[in-house]
Amino acid sequence: MDQLALIVGLLLATVVAVGLGDRLRLPYPVLMLLLAVALTFIPGFPDLEIPPELILPIFLPPLLFATAQRSSWAVFRVRWRTLIMLAVALVVLSTAVVAGAAWLMIPGIGIPAAIALGAMVAPPDPVAVESVAGRVHMPRRLITVLQSEGLFNDAAAIVIFQAAVAAAVEGTKIGPDVVLKFVVGAALAVVVGIAMGWLTSLITRLVASMVARSAVTLVVPFASYILAEEFHASGVIAVVVTALEMQRHARPQDAAERVTRTAFWDVVELLVTGLAFGLVGLEIQDVIRTEGSAVLGMVGTAVVVCILVFAVRFGWLGLLALSARKRKNVLQPTSAKEVLILTWCGMRGLATLALALALPLTLADGTPFPARDQLLVIACAVLLATLVLPGLTLPWLMKVLKASQDGTEERDAARVLARRAQAAAVAALKDHELVKELPPEKVALVKEKMTRLHAELLDGSLRNESLAEKRERGRELAITVQTIALDAARQEVVAARNEPDTDPEVADRVLRQLDLRTMIMPE
Repeated sequence: MDQLALIVGLLLATVVAVGLGDRLRLPYPVLMLLLAVALTFIPGFPDLEIPPELILPIFLPPLLFATAQRSSWAVFRVRWRTLIMLAVALVVLSTAVVAGAAWLMIPGIGIPAAIALGAMVAPPDPVAVESVAGRVHMPRRLITVLQSEGLFNDAAAIVIFQAAVAAAVEGTKIGPDVVLKFVVGAALAVVVGIAMGWLTSLITRLVASMVARSAVTLVVPFASYILAEEFHASGVIAVVVTALEMQRHARPQDAAERVTRTAFWDVVELLVTGLAFGLVGLEIQDVIRTEGSAVLGMVGTAVVVCILVFAVRFGWLGLLALSARKRKNVLQPTSAKEVLILTWCGMRGLATLALALALPLTLADGTPFPARDQLLVIACAVLLATLVLPGLTLPWLMKVLKASQDGTEERDAARVLARRAQAAAVAALKDHELVKELPPEKVALVKEKMTRLHAELLDGSLRNESLAEKRERGRELAITVQTIALDAARQEVVAARNEPDTDPEVADRVLRQLDLRTMIMPE
């Protein structure tokens, strides 16, 4: 009962943290982490005992799925270079540098255990980054870079970590087969994700209940993750691919389902994020309490590793900025200002904690895992340094660098999509037999409705006509006209969402206005 009460308490604390974060203009995941750490100082406070091997399968699938739903395949075709350089190459480089430093500073650690530490602290957390970046009005292009990195870097880190731990436990060496394992695992994960995406789309077409169709989307991420892991593939990649496939199969006419599903996932993402970072705070305090005064002797090594994590990221992003200037690649940092911002946004989170807790207690021969306690302390130190410090100071940094945007770029993109939707609606009406037979006054009414539709898509207003007015203008005709127009407009925005030059999140906002406009229409 204590475990259940603690979970409910953390969920309630998440709601409070969101409200407090809005008032203080601070990211609620950071507030949840600090709150959880503070709670553990209360005498008799219960421990939340979750087996380490279950932390990633419980929290990663829904959080990755929620983030991936805001992207599209077309965007990843454009971002492939950024994806490889950040989600794979930077993870490998960070792992190597941290492993080298740990091997030199920690007596008797061994190369495999040192590599395991490097893999633990290498991947930034996409959930923490997105929560912080959106609040400070970061340029949309930089958020795109961070999203591209965050969706796949866990996969590379987990493969390296598992290979390093296996080598440490068995007393063997890490060979080049790690690369082959990652490639094969990624390929199998893509197959699993595509299959699950297709199967989910089929199920949602067969199930009549809108509530049940939304509920299916909560089950699917876990199913994809578990199925991929059973095939020794990457559960992370499988979940992301499943979300992308479901978006690719989305139908323009599913307006009510999209609105319901979006609201449902907003709640799920908020509560799971709060619970996850609350767990991070509880585990950090538990590690500190377990190690006691021995933690002080590990501070020096932890500080060096924290500095290296920031330095490697800054140096690598600086090299990418130089290459981006030559290639004019807008999906990479292009200035020292952007390099500094992206470096500061390299926040570690749930994956770092889960991998640290997944370290085995002993080796195959029964001896203790090399420097396990110190590795836990270092991982927690990196987590705190990269999450709490940047999370609390990023608004100040953005203000000093004058890097915040007022949303003009997104509004311009929404305006372009709104015009496309309006043009598609008008074209559909011109080609429809019903409209061709309308008298001149009714044609004028159609044009007026299309003008109002364009305005609604831009400012989000949803004006509804009175029943009397609809009767005066021809209720049935007006409804038919609006249905034809809105169907064509939604079709155009859904098609645009899958285009490389379209920001999926902007398209989703315009599509939401069309969906809401459709739902308020009378039957």
